[in-house]
Amino acid sequence: MSSPGRRDVIRVDLSAGAVTRERVPEDWRHDFLGGKGLGARYLYEELDAGTDPLGPANRLAFFIGPLSGYLPAESRYAAVTKSPLTGAFLDSYSGGSFADALAGALPDAFGLLIEGAADEPVRLTVADGTATLTDATDLWGADAAEVDDALDGAVACIGPAGENEVAYATIASDGGDHHAGRGGAGAVMGAKRLKAVAVRGDPPDPTEELAALRERYDDAYRDDDTGRWQAAGETVESVDFANEVGVLSTRGWQGGQFDDAGDIGVEAVREAATGRENEDDAVPGGFRVEAGDGESVPRGGTLMSLGAGLGIDDFDDVARLGATCDLLGMDAISAGNAVAWTMRATDATAIDAGLDFGDADAAEALLEAIAARSTDLGDTLADGVDAAQSRYGAGTVPTVKSMELPAYDPRGAAGMALAYATSDRGGCHRRARPVEREAFARDEWTDADRVTTVIGAQNVRSTLWSLVVDDFAGETMWEDLGAEWLQAVGLDHDRESLATLGERVWTLVRLFNVREGFDRSDDSLPDVFEEPLPDGPAAGRTVDREAFETMLGAYYAARGWSPDGRPTPATVDRLGLADVVDDETPLGTSPAVHPADRDGREQEYGHGHGHGS
Repeated sequence: MSSPGRRDVIRVDLSAGAVTRERVPEDWRHDFLGGKGLGARYLYEELDAGTDPLGPANRLAFFIGPLSGYLPAESRYAAVTKSPLTGAFLDSYSGGSFADALAGALPDAFGLLIEGAADEPVRLTVADGTATLTDATDLWGADAAEVDDALDGAVACIGPAGENEVAYATIASDGGDHHAGRGGAGAVMGAKRLKAVAVRGDPPDPTEELAALRERYDDAYRDDDTGRWQAAGETVESVDFANEVGVLSTRGWQGGQFDDAGDIGVEAVREAATGRENEDDAVPGGFRVEAGDGESVPRGGTLMSLGAGLGIDDFDDVARLGATCDLLGMDAISAGNAVAWTMRATDATAIDAGLDFGDADAAEALLEAIAARSTDLGDTLADGVDAAQSRYGAGTVPTVKSMELPAYDPRGAAGMALAYATSDRGGCHRRARPVEREAFARDEWTDADRVTTVIGAQNVRSTLWSLVVDDFAGETMWEDLGAEWLQAVGLDHDRESLATLGERVWTLVRLFNVREGFDRSDDSLPDVFEEPLPDGPAAGRTVDREAFETMLGAYYAARGWSPDGRPTPATVDRLGLADVVDDETPLGTSPAVHPADRDGREQEYGHGHGHGS
């Protein structure tokens, strides 16, 4: 049974200045749901291999799911496009007011699908089921907070970094408190000369059944370990966790522990906090702190990448750097790595940037130069760390598929090495986070544990991101993957079909990337991880290249992919993708073979349907 709710998309052609409404094919709605899945289906269908991410032919989707506005915790939307940083598929997610407003303004649509490019800056206004384009020349050059103040409704916008097509520019909401952050969706928006999307709409009213589900799941989330953890410290507690287990990237990946982590960790944030984002909620969201001339909401990734990663131990300085990224519309993880690369290159005399570890003022000046592309160094770093390492011949900061890594060092948790390498959008810890378990049981974990956990998490999150569920509250939905919710709105999915859906979505994204030329050589880690960690509980540990390649082969085998990382015809057929794959996408000829353990017995690796961690 198809959903009685969302069936359409609003297509916006910026080149023609035209807005149209179209029906999403029913089998797409069933097989891909919305969010990540539907975005992947549209991108695979409509983009040719080699499409320029910053060209008018690229698509940018603002998609929600069939249950948006009803699900527990904070509503989220998916920004889906081809990444200018990696050249691969990109899905990035953001919370805040925008997703609820989009769900209310477009009660029968999955969101916006944007193509083309305007000649001059424009903004898109969405209200009462329609969208209109108007001139935004007066907003060009404004930062995220200024745009939010200037427009009515909930806003998703770019700052100067997006306008200047910084490869890791974000799409900001709520004045810079929330971001669709990684991979450069903001740069795509800037290349299209779309400054902002303003949405006016109230969240949809749930039925009694949905309201009861929401109350029950809110209670479950509040009582869940994840909910209690988030209520106590939100994501800023990640700094303390990573430091405790010795995987906190420090001073440009030169160590696994930061001596002054306590000065920028959860206790420091609590002391500085002026309040929480959602004071009245059982799980109240991030901490608000004073930063520069205003307030910001620091996240764990900000404190790790702009604090420990740069050797900066003053919380006020770290908060100020985070606020700078927020207002400019720039991913704090990639930006922090870019500054860390500059500090290390300066130490190695590869460049003369006058930038030392611990120098917050110089770091802020460099962030501003990157966003504006106002200096040769800033212009190069705006294209990513790989671009800087290629130009200047200094390579010390790790990337995967050209995406700078978050601050969990995989030398202290080998499962993170596999998670980073196989992430579909580049070096990312959101697809799978085995470090949360492995760090406490390093010696007991086997490669089979790592493969099973990574695949299970990737598949589950692909399902939940197609529903566009809040990452943390979504932990309460891992048992049935949202089947109970979908049945409440007339969709006939059960847990088994949703598990298959997650694997289908993950595999379709892999097919997209394979068509773009990605293969096993791109599922790799940089050489820096073969150097031992010098300190902390994980001191002396490395990523063993041979062992990693064996584990990667086991991952491919468990997924039914070939040894070079291509899905095979049998896997494509099993997942219902045989009629989707085009002739331009090379498939694997035969599946990889499971490795044998030392006794010659095949190890028990989790299949792609697994629940994982």
